Amino acid sequence: MKTELETCKNCENQFEESFKFCPHCGQQAKDDLTVRVLFYNTISNYFSFDARFFKSFLPLLFKPGYLAKTFVEGRRLMYLHPAQLYLFISVVFFFLLSATVVRKQVQNLDEGLKKTFKTSLVSDSLRLENIKEIDSIKFDSILLPISNNKIFGVDKEEIKVLDSVIKAEASTSKNSGSSFLMNKNKIDSLLATDSSDKEIYKAMGMSDDANYITKKFYIQVLKFYKQRNGGQILQAIYDTIPISLFVLLPIFALILKLLFYNRGRYAHHLVFSFYFFSFLFTVFSLILIVNNFIKVSNGIDFLLVVSTFFYLLVAIKRFYNQGWFSSFIKASISSFVYLMFVVPIAIIIVGLIGFLFY
Repeated sequence: MKTELETCKNCENQFEESFKFCPHCGQQAKDDLTVRVLFYNTISNYFSFDARFFKSFLPLLFKPGYLAKTFVEGRRLMYLHPAQLYLFISVVFFFLLSATVVRKQVQNLDEGLKKTFKTSLVSDSLRLENIKEIDSIKFDSILLPISNNKIFGVDKEEIKVLDSVIKAEASTSKNSGSSFLMNKNKIDSLLATDSSDKEIYKAMGMSDDANYITKKFYIQVLKFYKQRNGGQILQAIYDTIPISLFVLLPIFALILKLLFYNRGRYAHHLVFSFYFFSFLFTVFSLILIVNNFIKVSNGIDFLLVVSTFFYLLVAIKRFYNQGWFSSFIKASISSFVYLMFVVPIAIIIVGLIGFLFY
């Protein structure tokens, strides 16, 4: 007797009509879309995620390394996938960071820059006045005694030569002390006359054969000078951080791979890193929430941050089955390399990207 076959609407592979689910993709064989089915699937998927998240949350906080070890051993449906957990917690963290810290810092930076520019203009004008007064005193103290014949042996021609030398030296000193101000005044005059950006870039010192990065730098400097708005740069830097973490997290996993070369595949270290960074963002989120409602001393915040190292220590011991001493050494090395080399370089790169593309 010939078996009746049915074609899956999702993957278009054939399977026996008696099957309730497609053996190739898992979709239900007879999945008639009704309002009931639509809401049932939505709610069941949501609560499935919700249940696994809360089931994963407590072990994440209080059982360092447990979730990573469980996932690598193959028990993967009971708890939330490490990448899902990381994405969810990181989204929550950056939302809290933006709502509680970034907006205030952007506003404070803009206000501070406005005050700085005003102070700079006043100080520059005062500095030029002081230079003129000092030069006047120099001329009087040197040339007057000579011209009044109080210094003998110097004729009128030599007085003229000496006068020109002193004035030339004073002029050079004055120009070197105010070259930036003179350039700034030139840029201001070009802006006031609606000159083209190309003329302004030339006045700023950009050569005609400048490469893309150099041109982009001058473009952004002029943009900043026009707007006097550093908050946008800071906002761009913060916006770049979540993307940069998709590079920084695998680098941390690579450091672990080098330290534990014979302890599993790179993917295993990546799973460990996902859970560890999820813990870090959870701690930082809790700090932001608490500090938003209660004024907590910096000492307590510092202790909470330091506690993340001890979490890493216990997690390494449990996940890699290491002794306490070996775990401490490798936790210290991984933390030192990451914080002293990887993070500073990342900050510089993120800062440049934020400035060049804000």
